[in-house]
Parts: sequence; structure tokens; C-alpha cells
Amino acid sequence: MLKTLDLPALRQLLCAIAAEFELRVPVQPAPGMRLLAPWPVAEIALFGPPLQPKPTAAFFPQTQTLLTLGADASVELPSPPVRPLALFGLARADLQGIAFLDRFFSAPPADDVYQRLRRDALLIGLSGNCGTERKFLPLAGGHCDFELIAQGTGWWGRAHTPRGAHWLRELPAAEGADLTWLNEKSAQLIDEPQQLLARAAKLLVQERVPEEFWREIAARCILCCGCNQVCPTCNCFCVEDQLRGTNVERRRVWDSCQLDAFMREASGHNPLGTEALRTRRRIFHKLVADPQRWGEYGCVACGRCDAACPTGIGIFALCEQLVARYS
Repeated sequence: MLKTLDLPALRQLLCAIAAEFELRVPVQPAPGMRLLAPWPVAEIALFGPPLQPKPTAAFFPQTQTLLTLGADASVELPSPPVRPLALFGLARADLQGIAFLDRFFSAPPADDVYQRLRRDALLIGLSGNCGTERKFLPLAGGHCDFELIAQGTGWWGRAHTPRGAHWLRELPAAEGADLTWLNEKSAQLIDEPQQLLARAAKLLVQERVPEEFWREIAARCILCCGCNQVCPTCNCFCVEDQLRGTNVERRRVWDSCQLDAFMREASGHNPLGTEALRTRRRIFHKLVADPQRWGEYGCVACGRCDAACPTGIGIFALCEQLVARYS
């Protein structure tokens, strides 16, 4: 059942959630920028560009302590959070990214550090007319506890889990609400990028893309690693030890497949020894290897890498070139 709420009811709902969770909501610190900030806030940024940094960083941050080794050989694990996280304002692509990392970090052996933050977290989607300049964003379709669908000056609340239904239970029903048109529009918006990814993936599987293409693209890469830093499904990391007083802190830090040292072995051999090979791997991994292992693309069509790349070689730009040149 769809529920209805206005801005005062939304703020009341968020206050209730914040009493049980560490709530983060979207804010706009500068024009064209949105990020998740701790509640309470003076004003919620209820529409605008994709959230930065990527919301998956709430559970898989750029730098994360794994354990601390004491001088007496003791081992101290990170303390669990006092309260679970609640993230509000997640677009469909954000939720798909979190679901992707859930599968990755839950695969045996399950990653207890990720689970410590992800466990019991409340995910709240935001869809409808809430994009940049109130552009329509597809319905969440799941992967969250409930979503709010922006409709004019208010929202429809839609539960996807029993926990979501619990939080929406006291809101009035949205009489006469019909999602038929919104579902159709969402399906259209979702299908278009999926078709492009599918056509590009087919070319890769059929080995119809020559090495010259990857060398050409690699020549444009400036190794900023922006594509990996903003991608919600990128999950590569390295482990480093840092001396802090008499203790050693072991941390994991995001890594990038675009860097020369990414797969370099102790012998000095590097199976991805050229930028062309690393660029090819980045796209091949998202469009071929991930579907083979997980049953879906490693790209959630959020557009972040295309927006971040200063030389125009984000995944959609590359897929468009692949399809145009080799179909």
C-alpha cells in the first residue's frame, strides 16, 4: 500500500528514525554538489545530482581499520558502531551498488569488517522527480527498506521490507495513487543504458574489439583513478600497516586497477603491464567477468565515472564508441 506525506511529515519521520539509527541525509554544501551528512540538518537536499562520495562508502570507506596489533602481541578489532546506520536519499543506482557490494562481501569467506557496518542498516530510497532540476529518476524497485517517490510538493511512501512497512505504518494511505505510468517510465529509463551495456558486452565476448582501440583509449588516460574512486561497485583494496606509537594499525585502502602497481608481482612481473591492458580489464571486468560471476553487470548506470573522467573515457563514453565502431 502506498502512503502519502508532506515535508513536515517527512521531517517528523526522519526524527523518529534518528532516535534509533545514525541517520545521514542529503545536503547541498555548494551548487551542483550533494552529499550525505549526519542528521539533523537545516535543509535537506531532496533533489539534485548524484550523491558524492558514493553511498557505498558508508559501508566500505576509502580507508578502514581492520585491526590493531599491540606491542604485547595483543589484537584489537574495531569497535562495532553504537547504532546502525540509516541512509536516506538513495537513488536506484545507489541501492544497486550497495546490493552488489553486499553480494561481494558476503561471498565466502564473508567480510566481517563490512558486515559490522552493513548489519541492521536501514536503507531509504528516493525516486520520482528528484534528479537535477527535478528530473525524473527511476523507481527503486527494491534493494531498500522503503522508498519515497517525489510527487509535486509531497511524496508517496512505498515499503519493500517489513521494517520499511513498520516506519510507514502511521502515514495515511495515498488514495487513488497509481504507479502504472511511473513503472513504465522507469522501465524505459532503465532499459536504454542496459541495452548499450549489452551491445558493448557482446562485442567484448565476441573479441571484436582490436587492441589498437585499447591503446588509443589508454593514451587518453591520465591515471587520476577518478573512475574507480566514484564507482559504487568498485571493491578493490590494498592492505597497509602503519605504526602508531607502540601499536601497528592495519588498514585497507581503496586500490585502482588503472595503476601500474595494481597487479605487479614481487618478482617484478606485471600481467597488466601496460595501460592498454589495464583499461581493457576495467571495462571487461564490469561487462563480462561480473555477469559471469554475479549474473549482472558491474555497472549500475549511475553515470559517475563519465562525469568524473576529465578525458571522456568513462564507461558509457567507451561503450558508445565500441558500438559505433565495431557493431
